[in-house]
Amino acid sequence: MAKDKSGKDKGKAPESASDAENSEAEGAEGEGGKKKLPLKMIIIASAAAVMLIGGGVGGFLIFGPHAPATAQAHKLPVKPKTDSKDGKPDPNAPQVQDGPDGVVFYTEPDIVVNMQTPDGRPTFLKLKLTFELPDHTTADVLDAEGPRLNDVFQTFLRELRPEDLSGSEGTLMLRAELARRVDLVIAPSKVNGVLIEEMLIN
Repeated sequence: MAKDKSGKDKGKAPESASDAENSEAEGAEGEGGKKKLPLKMIIIASAAAVMLIGGGVGGFLIFGPHAPATAQAHKLPVKPKTDSKDGKPDPNAPQVQDGPDGVVFYTEPDIVVNMQTPDGRPTFLKLKLTFELPDHTTADVLDAEGPRLNDVFQTFLRELRPEDLSGSEGTLMLRAELARRVDLVIAPSKVNGVLIEEMLIN
């Protein structure tokens, strides 16, 4: 190939400005393509790590020791009254337990009475009663009226016969009569209901 005096090839045309820009752009795209691949992988890995951490934190908040109060509403411990002089819980004292939706459960000590029978055979009735109360103030009223309540229960239950308590009708009658008598003693306070936890006739 012929060369001019300056030593440059005569047959090779000089590169134009547009050709130079195109070659630079292609080189830049090639380098950019190599750089974008690791960047995408880093973003995906970061997103996966955030999701794993978020799921772990959410699970801990829901199922961990600081679970919402609603999940533990039915597992509140019973709080027995401390009526003894040494400050220890008295097993013969009523027990108060917080229930759901702000109600209070007031459990009376076991009630045992001698029932009447046609043949005069000694028959005993054992009852374990829990009153559903609207608040702790009503529980304090029941504490104060404890002796009167016990007298009312003994008087009423001694007049019953075993056949009076048979079947679901007998249980419903017993609940209604007990609630009515309790309301009379603690008026103007009232109980929401009477729960019979145990009833044994022997």
